Amino acid sequence: MSAAREKFATQVDSELLQSLRGLAKAEGRQIQAVVEDALRDHLAAKQGNKGREHVMAAYLKSTERYAGLYEKLAQ
Repeated sequence: MSAAREKFATQVDSELLQSLRGLAKAEGRQIQAVVEDALRDHLAAKQGNKGREHVMAAYLKSTERYAGLYEKLAQ
């Protein structure tokens, strides 16, 4: 299931672009993939979606399963 791609152009601060390139290189990813992730996260945050659904589901499952352990660790 490949999403349709569309080219666009924009301008960013030189230092920001340098940091983006460094992050992409360090993660072994293309700049495009890092930018897409950042855009998705930013849009989700702006829409009040404070976390990825699968992450929250895993967190809730963990808190149910290990509630006793977490209580002991908190003491």
